[in-house]
Amino acid sequence: MLSSELAALAGVTVRTLRHYHQIGLLPEPPRSAGGYRRYDVGDLVRLLRIARLTALGIPLSALPTVLDDPTAAEELLDELDRQAAAEIERLKTRRADIAALRSSGSPPDLPPELSVWRSPPGAGVPEDMARLEHEQLVLLGHVLGREGTVGLTARLGAVGREMLARFEPLTTRFYALGPDSTEEEAESLMDDWLAALEPVAARLVGVSDPGPKVSALLDELNEQALKPVQHRVLRRIQERLALVRRRNGTEQG
Repeated sequence: MLSSELAALAGVTVRTLRHYHQIGLLPEPPRSAGGYRRYDVGDLVRLLRIARLTALGIPLSALPTVLDDPTAAEELLDELDRQAAAEIERLKTRRADIAALRSSGSPPDLPPELSVWRSPPGAGVPEDMARLEHEQLVLLGHVLGREGTVGLTARLGAVGREMLARFEPLTTRFYALGPDSTEEEAESLMDDWLAALEPVAARLVGVSDPGPKVSALLDELNEQALKPVQHRVLRRIQERLALVRRRNGTEQG
């Protein structure tokens, strides 16, 4: 039979046949007087075996050995089974993430566990500040990874929603800061903010800091989006909160 006939019977393309010849997977048959390759049923059987094995996920590079050694095939199938099991787990996790996103209404580029920290719709947060909050959480989710994100959520428990409710008037004051804001306004806001953060700080005792590189990235993101006075106030709040955490950690120790 001709290459086109063989390819049609095996359910592959002529180009695939040529590739198999090039890598030595399918022996090249003798040509007819007219220069055409002439295949027989043995070639078809080998091609069908190749198709079956590749459908199982066996790489082409392993096929020359597997085709002729049942023992090698058995060992490779064990490895393929482990890979398939791991892939199934990944897909289950992905489906769980999709279900959580649908039920919570969270944006798909943000871990569902961190969505609780977003300002709720109708909270009066300016659009650019809502975008900053979102970008901060995206960066935090990447840094923490899934395990860290889940762990942080478990530590904070139900504090998230309660804290956001307490923070709504504070965020309104923060977003209102501008060039004409006084030092007294900034100091008062910092004091009130730290007081509202106390329950969170208490739950984060023992949690390691993200590190200077991560802090620098978040600070750069904040500097790009915030007014100078807002950025300065946020930095000072973070510095004072770090002192409180270190003091609490020392007392706990």
